[in-house]
Amino acid sequence: MVLGDGTAIRFAVAGVGPVVVCVPGWVSHLELGWAMPAERLFYESLANGRTVVRYDRPGCGLSGATDRSDVVELELEVIEAVTKAVRADRFDLVGTSFGAPLAVKFAARRPESVDRLVLYGGWVQGDQVSPPALRQHLLGLVEQHWGFASDVLVEIFAPDADAGFRATFSTYQRQSASPATARRLLAACYEIDVSEDLARIGGVQTTVIHRADDRAAPVAEGKRLAAGIAGATLKLLPGRTHVPFAGDVETLVDAIRAGLGLPRLPRTARPSLTPRQAEVAALVVRGWSNRQIAEELVITERSAESHIERILVRMGFRSRAQIAAWYAATHPTG
Repeated sequence: MVLGDGTAIRFAVAGVGPVVVCVPGWVSHLELGWAMPAERLFYESLANGRTVVRYDRPGCGLSGATDRSDVVELELEVIEAVTKAVRADRFDLVGTSFGAPLAVKFAARRPESVDRLVLYGGWVQGDQVSPPALRQHLLGLVEQHWGFASDVLVEIFAPDADAGFRATFSTYQRQSASPATARRLLAACYEIDVSEDLARIGGVQTTVIHRADDRAAPVAEGKRLAAGIAGATLKLLPGRTHVPFAGDVETLVDAIRAGLGLPRLPRTARPSLTPRQAEVAALVVRGWSNRQIAEELVITERSAESHIERILVRMGFRSRAQIAAWYAATHPTG
């Protein structure tokens, strides 16, 4: 899909049912995100009973780069274009983190298109998210030391996550956007203000969800969102993790599904690999070719290729990069 200015936008669709568009929080990568077990489970849980539409905003993941600085207006164009691409005249919006105020902006502008609005970890005014000195420090860090900054931000976004998730999510952020794009989007997070948009969301059933001790977005801002939208329901959950697919994900998924009018899901086991497939996946992480894997495991090159094909089918992946990202996330080295 291409916007009017020529920017290529990539989106992904999963599930069956009424359309729900998920507005991403900050940086994202459709392919690598689907390879992260926690993120994939989060979206698959929402896709049970809904057609879930995810997208990478301009400059992130699989979408094309852009020189435009009007981040918010550009995002509203993207949401409009994506919904047209999937032929949805009416749909639900789920906005997480920065995606929450962006979803508010869209719903205020197009309330006739939005059936249900679910906002998680959001805010009304970006300049209330953190003190000015800290905002400037983080912006400078992202711009000048993106590698170190991505580690610092993981500590803020997912302080209780294990070592495997932290390492994988830090890399995921860096692979999702350049330092310049990440800095521009973070600045937009701090600059957005939806205080005048809240009253315009008339007739849209809204659920605001916030973890009570969220380290990245103060719970006071979540309460302001709920208070400003007529008829909105506020659900406070325990925890201090900001990333929606980290921490107590099951409780959060239950709350989001309730906001979408969906029932709670039964807990199910995730697919796993055989011991031999796990060995192959560990070598894929190293970037080894089929021939190298075959030589290491003393099997034929065709057998190595077959193992990789079975891993892709078993896990629902499409590329070796997804295998590598999944294995790194689920097999921490310390």
